[in-house]
Amino acid sequence: MSEIGPILRALLRNKTSALLIAGQCALTLAIVVNALFIIVARQELMQRPTGLDGENIVYVQSMGFTRDFRPEAVIREDLDLLRRLPGVVAASPINAIPLSGGGSSRGYSKEENTESEGIGAAYYELDEQGQKALGLNLTAGRWFRPEDVQALPENTDQYPYQAVISQAMARKLYGEDAPLGKRLYFQNGQRSVAIIGVVEHLPSAWVHAENFPYSVVYPRITTEKFIRYALRTEPGRRDELMPVVEQALRKANAGRIIRLRTQSEASARSYRGDKAMNIILASVSGLIVVITALGIVGLATFSVRRRTRQIGTRRALGASQWQVLRYFLVENWLLTTIGVLLGSGLAVALNLYLVETYSLERLNLWYLPAAAVLLWLLGWAAVYAPARRASRISPATATRNI
Repeated sequence: MSEIGPILRALLRNKTSALLIAGQCALTLAIVVNALFIIVARQELMQRPTGLDGENIVYVQSMGFTRDFRPEAVIREDLDLLRRLPGVVAASPINAIPLSGGGSSRGYSKEENTESEGIGAAYYELDEQGQKALGLNLTAGRWFRPEDVQALPENTDQYPYQAVISQAMARKLYGEDAPLGKRLYFQNGQRSVAIIGVVEHLPSAWVHAENFPYSVVYPRITTEKFIRYALRTEPGRRDELMPVVEQALRKANAGRIIRLRTQSEASARSYRGDKAMNIILASVSGLIVVITALGIVGLATFSVRRRTRQIGTRRALGASQWQVLRYFLVENWLLTTIGVLLGSGLAVALNLYLVETYSLERLNLWYLPAAAVLLWLLGWAAVYAPARRASRISPATATRNI
């Protein structure tokens, strides 16, 4: 374009305003790109598949406090009561709540040698209705039968000899989706279990842990005064049935404390920090974009007023309104491009700092050209009104005092 040369010479004579716009664009790109990258990463983290029927699962916690409280008998009576309630799909004892931030884990290996490479995984204890109670999708093998389930006290060295594992764990340890019949060894111990089934997804209790998708399920009921049940209701009936469940259990045995908690509540609590961070980052990014746009408008307006006579002279020499408008649009594009180039380097440097300091993932470089396009559009939109006013300056008004 023929305007580029004169524009560059004009910018060199007025470095301050040019540097302000370019620097503001650079900072905006660097901050907004990294903020959006973090927002998208956290959003993807919160939307990971869990395999749970989260909207219809209720967890019932029962704490017995009387001396004659008999856990094993109470569990049998509770399960019989819960499974007969209208609207209840399935009920199972469970030792920990997925995605809740609190649970049990252990190191596992595919070989007996304790020095072999293994992984950490959450483990759950469920009975024959555990699959239906959580809404899990069994992809290979089978689930537990009633005769597989063992009722054992908490402090015991005994363990069932069978297990169901998550598909992610099967792929990680064995490199296949269905390692049925293979042994799963406890690290730092001599025990092992046979894998009889694989579920598509079953997350751990810790949403930010590396072992999030790795889990093991045993056919075991822990017979203690503190008991937890996983209860799945028919779709849409969870909230309706929660008071019914609580009242029925209290009536069946008054010597305990009952507390109910939904899967949705547990998940929301674990992801509360991520949601808050996304809101903060989105708000800050939006505020920075607005400030940048206002800055471009302000500097463009100041530039137009300062160069009124120059614009009028160009109009008097035959420049059309479109040529004047184009001049300011091209000028803004050049300044924004300088800001984009500086901001891209700054964005990468900022991301490297975040990676080293907070162990975040490396920035996807596709964000940079996308942000550049948006910044160009923002610059043009912000400068259009002042440039339009400049193009309408009449030659007579501009040259009145010459």
